[in-house]
Amino acid sequence: MVNKAAARRELEQLLHRRCSIRAPWWALLCAILLWTPSSVLGATIGLLSPPDTSSPRATFTSFRELTNEIAKRYVDYREAPSAHTQQAFQHAVEQGKQLMDLSAVPPAAQREIGVASIIWLWEVIARVDLPDAEQIPDAAAYAGDGDLADHPARWRLPDTNIVIARAGEGPRAGEFLFSPETIASARAYAEIARELPYRRSSRVENVKDLTATALGFSGWMLPSHLIERLPGWARQPIAGQVAWKWGLTFASLGLTLVLLVLLLRWSRRRPWDARPITLMQRLSAPLALLLWMPLLRTFLDDQVRITGLVIAWPDYLAELTRVVALVWMVLLISRWIPEAMIASPRRTADSLDASLLRWVARVFSLMVILGLLFAAAQDLGIPVFGLVAGAGVGGLAIALAARPTLENFIGALNLFADRPIRVGDLCRFDERHGQGWNPVGTVEAIGLRSTRVRQFDGSLITIPNADLAERNIVNLSVCETFLLQQRIPLRYETSADQLRYVLANLRELLHAHPMTIHTEDYPIRARFLGFRDQALTIELRTYIRTKSYTEFLAIQEDIMLRVMQAIQRAGTGFALPAQTLYMIRDPGLDPDQRAAAERQVREWAAAHELPFPDLDEAQRKRITGTLDYPPEGSPGAERG
Repeated sequence: MVNKAAARRELEQLLHRRCSIRAPWWALLCAILLWTPSSVLGATIGLLSPPDTSSPRATFTSFRELTNEIAKRYVDYREAPSAHTQQAFQHAVEQGKQLMDLSAVPPAAQREIGVASIIWLWEVIARVDLPDAEQIPDAAAYAGDGDLADHPARWRLPDTNIVIARAGEGPRAGEFLFSPETIASARAYAEIARELPYRRSSRVENVKDLTATALGFSGWMLPSHLIERLPGWARQPIAGQVAWKWGLTFASLGLTLVLLVLLLRWSRRRPWDARPITLMQRLSAPLALLLWMPLLRTFLDDQVRITGLVIAWPDYLAELTRVVALVWMVLLISRWIPEAMIASPRRTADSLDASLLRWVARVFSLMVILGLLFAAAQDLGIPVFGLVAGAGVGGLAIALAARPTLENFIGALNLFADRPIRVGDLCRFDERHGQGWNPVGTVEAIGLRSTRVRQFDGSLITIPNADLAERNIVNLSVCETFLLQQRIPLRYETSADQLRYVLANLRELLHAHPMTIHTEDYPIRARFLGFRDQALTIELRTYIRTKSYTEFLAIQEDIMLRVMQAIQRAGTGFALPAQTLYMIRDPGLDPDQRAAAERQVREWAAAHELPFPDLDEAQRKRITGTLDYPPEGSPGAERG
């Protein structure tokens, strides 16, 4: 043990030197420490000194000295129960963790298992014969020229299974500690040793059984004189813990559950929206859980002093609750942030930015949740890294099985990166090779696996993103112009001049219509393509000046009706499919209209105004925009 008087003198000299510094926090620390009673300060100095673990002899000697210190602190606590004396006692007990190899114990439970192991090992060592200190190997025995140089670096207490071994790895490698096997079996050893008489005093008055004393021990908030007034059945051990501790444990957990349910019901009274007050109200439940569980854990560990089979349950429960609360908060925040950003006037809920924000929030929250779960699993003793390494062995099979999902996920990444469509766009999805299934509709949602499209008939189709990436996407909502392209079949009875008359009128029609575009980049085309099956085929091709697909359909309808009138004026008609047989009396073609059309073509030729191969520029300028649109009689037409 450290000389307390010498240690105090050294600390006082250090404090006096430090107090010369004019730092306010140093002055406050000096005032507190210099006025601390010497007994308490001496205990603090002794407890701050790390125990000697350089050899089995040093570790065993440190253990016995520590148990003497624990006994002294326990007597002080029983004489004057208070938070201060209990804290001094707990610090002495927790020093025992430094003598034990707790590498096999989950980090979340190391504190309680280490404290309990001190009592269990103390119970065993107090009831067996101990060898002389000289008989316990020291550091020199395991040196290169020592007696045990060729033996394993471990020592077993005679007539017991208690082993002190050198730690081979980890932060405490090279130290002699009570082995992990000893820690795992310490409770069983203590139960067996209770049948043996004590060979030496525990140095605690009126304590005849260390294990029984540990079972009934409680914190200063539950003083011993109140516990001793409980009926005998309440102080009987059940599964390694006295009955009154079981009652307090379940009562505390029940109260926690009731408070959580009430708070959860209150937090959900406000409907979900993007307001900060809504987020704070929803976060109240996980925040309360995050703050309450450490307090409950401290109460059960330090005041009730859980023992037996459930000694580490408060630690595990607190760790699990912490992870659940953090995951809960991450899910709420990752849901709220995109909605709050989407609610900004600069964004709309139906834009691709909104889908991208939601997607990024989901991926980020998933990564954070996985990190929290891995950290919690490591604290609870689950070999996460081993599981991850094992998963790598079957990673190829999993990847092959999840190939469609991965393809759809990558397809979603491509959609978010290239941004060919947005939620709310009117699109056509064409097959890449040839004619196939070409749905047309409004994009309703772009997910991680598929895209949903609402067709004109109201039906909802779901296209996997991998399939969508293989299609030619025609986004009609971003078109500045629409292409009108039609092929018109005329009957073979149509004469060449009639055909010229039709072509001339169609060219004038397309040039004269105010919604068509006729520039060098967007030329108008009305051409005789050739002879098809049972038809003379004319192709119309022009761009319509509109950004609305609905308006384009209306303009196309108007032009097609005018085309029908032009064909009728030429005295010809549309060719019928050869597969159809009409058993009617054919009135034939109108000879007067035929003669008029042919006469008109001859007049154009005589006046050098025949519009072939194309319209004259002067004639084009003269007729541009001369037709009425919307046509006469429609609601949008001008009225005289």
